[in-house]
Amino acid sequence: MSVVIGMKNETRNKIIETASELFYRKGYNTTGINEIIKESGIAKATLYSHFASKEDLLIAYLEIKDAELIESLGEHCDGLPRGNGQLVGVLEFLIPFFNQENFNGCWCIRSVAEVPRENQRVRLKIRDNKEKFRNFLKLLVVRNKPDLSAAQQEALGNQLYLLYEGALTESHIHGAEWPIETSICLLRDILGDE
Repeated sequence: MSVVIGMKNETRNKIIETASELFYRKGYNTTGINEIIKESGIAKATLYSHFASKEDLLIAYLEIKDAELIESLGEHCDGLPRGNGQLVGVLEFLIPFFNQENFNGCWCIRSVAEVPRENQRVRLKIRDNKEKFRNFLKLLVVRNKPDLSAAQQEALGNQLYLLYEGALTESHIHGAEWPIETSICLLRDILGDE
């Protein structure tokens, strides 16, 4: 029984991995189900036994990409000095991300731009992902700036979130690191000297 469950999860993971790569590289609307099936090396019935629709695959893709981001960013920041070092590290994390060969910006922004306004399921999922990320950053601020008031921590968490999102989006649009570098400078100005 556990072998069957393991195989089922392995197949599901392969489908998500393939769809994720295609959605991120080509976009949701231009990636067809048949292309996902072909690239995954599975039968159509197998795909539909795991996902009822292409939209279900999009939801899984968004969940996994955001979970991976929070895990990777958390590990990155944990390796840096506490205080301003970890907070600036959030933005410095974007430099190697931007320099990846397959960098294509924010998967949430790309996805929300491709679904109709009426598609509340996907829009709510993206909003939920962004809220989880914002909360992750706020907790990072609380951990690294315990001397600030709750209101100051909230404000700094929101500033860090907007600097990150702006740097990510604008570096993609301009195909350059300067938005990331500028966001790092702005954050250092906000933080001041320790």
